[in-house]
Amino acid sequence: MIAILDYGSGNLRSAQRAFELASDEVIVTNDVKKCLEADGLVIPGVGAFAACMDQLVSAGGKEIIAARVAKSKPIFGICVGMQILFENSYEKQESTGLGLLEGEVSEILAPILPHMGWNTINVAQGSKLFAGVSEEHFYFVHSYAAKNPVFGAINSTCNYGEDFLAAVEIDFIVATQFHPEKSGAAGAKLISNWVGSL
Repeated sequence: MIAILDYGSGNLRSAQRAFELASDEVIVTNDVKKCLEADGLVIPGVGAFAACMDQLVSAGGKEIIAARVAKSKPIFGICVGMQILFENSYEKQESTGLGLLEGEVSEILAPILPHMGWNTINVAQGSKLFAGVSEEHFYFVHSYAAKNPVFGAINSTCNYGEDFLAAVEIDFIVATQFHPEKSGAAGAKLISNWVGSL
């Protein structure tokens, strides 16, 4: 079972449809028991970092994620759902994240923001997430990103004005700055790769 964490942020239904292509059972929930029992937990996110963190805390998501981390159970963060896994963000104000990934989120240095549309990924050697789709394009919508490689992780990057982290794979955590659920066949294959690893 795949649980998509419902904490009031993210493209929940499009994420559900995308993950249903790879798994027979996908639920959208913030039920603690179901989120802990799930083979994988998806953390979506759209909008501002601070607002997503506030919503996550209010919905009990912080405790759910902490409980999964304590048991090393797989987590997949998407877009702002990736960003909040880091230590902090400087989007409009300094905000504290979950601190599961070391580093900070800051504005991309590019002439036009947001970074919106399709882009390629510089896939890191050893990536399992991008198996079969390393040459494909993925869909981005964001103005902020983590930029420094996470120590000990498989760090795949993208360039828009400057290099930033497009995806991180470390232990039981994977995260993408792009939206696999909006990335067509390439995104579907990437999701299938993750589901197949659970």
